[in-house]
Amino acid sequence: MSHPANRARTWRVALATSILVSGLAVAPVAAQDASPAAPRPDCGTEPVELLAYFETGFPIAQALADEFTRQFPNVTWNVREDQFSNLIAQTPRLLTSDNPPDLIRLPTMVTLVQDGLLLDLEPYVTAFGWDQWPESLLIPHRVAEGGRPRGEGDLYAGGLNYSTTGVFYNKEQAAGIGMTEPPATLEEFEGLLAAAKEAGLQPIMQWNAAASGGGLAFPLQNLMASLGPVTPINEWIYQKEGATIDTPSNVAAAQHLQRWIQAGYFPEDVNAIEYTDSNARFAGGEGVFTFNGDWQNAQYDADAPGAIGFFLFPPAEVGGGHAAMSSPLTYGIAATAPHADCAAFFLDWVATDPNARQINVDIGGSSPGGPSDLPLPTVAEGSITNETLAASQVVAAENGLMDFIANATGDIFTGPGGWTPELQNLVGGQQTPEGLLQAVQASYLDDLAQ
Repeated sequence: MSHPANRARTWRVALATSILVSGLAVAPVAAQDASPAAPRPDCGTEPVELLAYFETGFPIAQALADEFTRQFPNVTWNVREDQFSNLIAQTPRLLTSDNPPDLIRLPTMVTLVQDGLLLDLEPYVTAFGWDQWPESLLIPHRVAEGGRPRGEGDLYAGGLNYSTTGVFYNKEQAAGIGMTEPPATLEEFEGLLAAAKEAGLQPIMQWNAAASGGGLAFPLQNLMASLGPVTPINEWIYQKEGATIDTPSNVAAAQHLQRWIQAGYFPEDVNAIEYTDSNARFAGGEGVFTFNGDWQNAQYDADAPGAIGFFLFPPAEVGGGHAAMSSPLTYGIAATAPHADCAAFFLDWVATDPNARQINVDIGGSSPGGPSDLPLPTVAEGSITNETLAASQVVAAENGLMDFIANATGDIFTGPGGWTPELQNLVGGQQTPEGLLQAVQASYLDDLAQ
């Protein structure tokens, strides 16, 4: 298989030649045959080994890789996995190494684009017809020239699925504290938390260990969207000029979170709990509620079949709109990846192949994205995925989709002054709600100034 740069150059030149010939056709010269269509990038027929970095605790990537090899036996995988926080720290080094990844889970994008470490995927948009997909699927992965803002400019990544986040609940325990239907307001939800504590139950199971990244960012962002508008949150994540996370409504959200901490709604050892442990403990019956995403559906269905339900976090007032973090598992291609065409072909296959789309739903629990005219895969009766897919339609209709506050800058989640250390300080009583947002905003501005 030829080097991707050469192959990419071939089909770029072919496209350009086709356009040029079309333009010359209006001139009074003898008619010529049109140039042949540019070849569609793929993995070829020669043996290919894709080097990939996946995130620990998310089996969908490996399941998709296995199915891809089953359909294209010439492609094998060298898969390495790591925790989200480690990927944040190590991704720049991996992308500049002598053996760069063909495909890598991206915690953030902007700084990597600024430094020229990610491959510009815009040529593939035309080659694969991604410009015919809903534009909302591509916006999270676009970065403007110069690195900001995100949401505009060329495409630098693709998604394995399009997730929805919210609140999972233990059906038996929730019924035991009087929950007959999902809470309609924040006040009702907080009433359930108090009832769970009074009943001697663990109200919320959550992770907040540094290795997994501050999981308390999930309830905090839900509180932000419940108490204030979604647009300023997205503008901050996308680095719009003048954006700030330190707003009155976000301070109120952080104050709610602090009250939950002080009331004992989270485990005492939450700062030591990692993502996989939190999910295992919740599926085992420890915790009435947990904040997570639909990527966990398959594991919950396997560990606690029929025992767990899902609802969108409630608004502050009756009849208010719902909001949810909804962003794909983001994967990019190193600027110097040896098998870039094959990696891009994989990203296209994930969204368009029927088997891959079914895996997205069965294991990822999420919408597979791709062309809007493709049917959604079937969902097993009784699976939590039925609830999360229905919820995703509600939040989309109400324009409540958010990216994750962890994705704002390269250091904002785990770096000094970022969400993880400051949320851990809030748990430990060493930070205030006001100080939390001030510290994160200062870190954000420092990142933008670099």
